[in-house]
Amino acid sequence: MGATVGLIVNPAAGRDIRRLVGGASVSDAYSKRRTAQCVLAGVTLSDDDVDVLVMPDRGSLGQRIVDEAPDDLSVGTLDMPVGGDREDTRRAAGRFEQEADAVVVLGGDGTNRDVAHTIGDVPVVSLSTGTNNVVPSAVDGTVAGGAAALVATGVVPAEEVTTRHGMVEAVAETPTGTQHLRGLATLGVIDQAFVGTRALLDASTILGGVVSRASPTEIGLSGIAGGLTLHSMDQPGGVGFRVGPVESTDQHVRAVTVPGVVERVGIGEWRQLGDGESLSFDIDRGVLSVDGERELELRDASIDIHPVADGPSIVDVEATYRAATEQDFFSSTR
Repeated sequence: MGATVGLIVNPAAGRDIRRLVGGASVSDAYSKRRTAQCVLAGVTLSDDDVDVLVMPDRGSLGQRIVDEAPDDLSVGTLDMPVGGDREDTRRAAGRFEQEADAVVVLGGDGTNRDVAHTIGDVPVVSLSTGTNNVVPSAVDGTVAGGAAALVATGVVPAEEVTTRHGMVEAVAETPTGTQHLRGLATLGVIDQAFVGTRALLDASTILGGVVSRASPTEIGLSGIAGGLTLHSMDQPGGVGFRVGPVESTDQHVRAVTVPGVVERVGIGEWRQLGDGESLSFDIDRGVLSVDGERELELRDASIDIHPVADGPSIVDVEATYRAATEQDFFSSTR
């Protein structure tokens, strides 16, 4: 029996308001189709038989990808119900957890967070087509498809080229009960009353948060934390911090808070956190943001946010090709 590669393409990724207020790039349906076609071409790098299953969606983007697939590749649509919302991604990832040997994800941090909830241990090649792209890589789709095929067929053992990404969890005690929320890279507390447009646009509204990774090259909360310390995605624990006005805090960082926007952010407190170690917030009102999007409105809440270690297995594309090269996979003689 041949290997199976799953393909998740989020039709809504890369299309929010940050294209109007910042410098985020646009990823429309056509560009996603073109990238997906490159992924499918890359899968043919494998000498072994590989089947590809594509997540369906309400706008038939997945079906068009299947229709335009190379003739020499077995490509079909994953059999699943379609609701036209983010639950489609979670349903697809849950099915792929049972049926796929590797999965390629086209989307941003939000898409990859949804995948992380249900994908289990299946290796994920994360390809950037979203707005907040802390987790996904800006790699050519053909190269990404090839990496997925190399891992799925066992040419390169997954355990040699995958990294377990950390996650972040919030537990909020409110007058109406306990609320739980999980993020992949970041989880923040925002001084706003409503979710609104969802996109996190104004750094002055950030009260603080916890991140599973930190680098000054990243955007948003992980970039703010990255101005304080470096924390790789496979490093245990995370970084917690509180934000205050620049004029009244002793420390500040310069960070890319939104694509195309650089700001100075005042730091009231920060520290490294071990797995399960919490940073707490008490708020009268606010919103929890997760991976760059405002997600959950809260009132009179006590919030504990802590890093956890059971995130998805992310494929290192460069390491995958390096390992294949060391096996002389790409070369042949007469």
